[in-house]
Formats: sequence, C-alpha cells, structure tokens
Amino acid sequence: MTVLKLYTYPEPVLKKKAQKVDKVDDETRQLLDDMLETMYADAGVGLAAPQVGVSKRIVVIDVEQEDDEEGHFSKGHPLFLVNPEIVWCSDEMVCGEEGCLSVPQQRAEVERHAQVRVHYVDYEGKEQEILGEGLLAVCLQHELDHLDGILYIDRISRLKRQMIIKKLLKTQSSHD
Repeated sequence: MTVLKLYTYPEPVLKKKAQKVDKVDDETRQLLDDMLETMYADAGVGLAAPQVGVSKRIVVIDVEQEDDEEGHFSKGHPLFLVNPEIVWCSDEMVCGEEGCLSVPQQRAEVERHAQVRVHYVDYEGKEQEILGEGLLAVCLQHELDHLDGILYIDRISRLKRQMIIKKLLKTQSSHD
C-alpha cells in the first residue's frame, strides 16, 4: 500500500464533481487500499478520492480507530464506499466542529443531518446500505460532499470561510 499525495485547498480537483465508477476491479481496490493507508497516515477518519487527486466517486471511512500511546491510529472498522449516495436523511440536525485533511489545521462548526442512509458498492463490488448516526453520519455527509466538489468551508458563513481561507493560504505560503 502507498501513502498518496493529499491535495489541499485551492486545488481545482477539490471543486470538481467526481465521476461514477463503472465497476469495482483490482485497480479500484488498489486505490481504496492506498486511500485508507493515506487516511491513517494523516490521522483522518474519512477520505474521498478527489482529496488524492482522483476525480472518482470513492470514499474510505473509519470512525472506530483507536490511538495508541505514541498517538498512532490503528485500524478500527474501515468502510469502503464506491458510488455512495445518500438515499435518506433525518429532519433532525446536529452542529459540530469539523476539520478536513484538504483544509489543514482549520476547524469550524458545521450543521449536518443527525442520521443518513447511504447506498453504495463495497470493496467486493456488492451493493450495500448503511445507516449512519453520530460521527459516522457527519463523516458520510462530509466525504460525500467532496464527491460533489463541496468542502465543509462551503457550508459555513462567508465571513468564517474567508477567515479560514486567509489563515490557510498564509500557512501554505510560509511553507513554500
């Protein structure tokens, strides 16, 4: 498995609508494995293919990771979602702080549905459905947004978004 390059704001691939995957084959599974490795390496709980520069409707999530004494995350219960689609969401909304590997070191309060049901194709190419609540529901919505070119900062007020972008670009320019 390979740790892939993470794309950060304002990379154009992050704003594009990702393409549907025709079938789950060895190439797709390799991408899923590499994405999972990349997510763990960067201590994330979810990662969408556009975040590694691949404009495909593919997401990996693991909200059940454990961290050890050294602060390394160990595999919990990874989910591999190909062509995921929200088929139902609750009326109840929750607000929580979100961050994103593509918007490093920034966080903001985002409102999301408390529960979502997602239809997807799994690692083996089988159709599945999952009901997410709590962190999983938030993570599913966050990652599926990536597939439509939406970042969490697109779901907050213009003023907060501008402040985050300004801080982010300042941090990026100091690393260049």
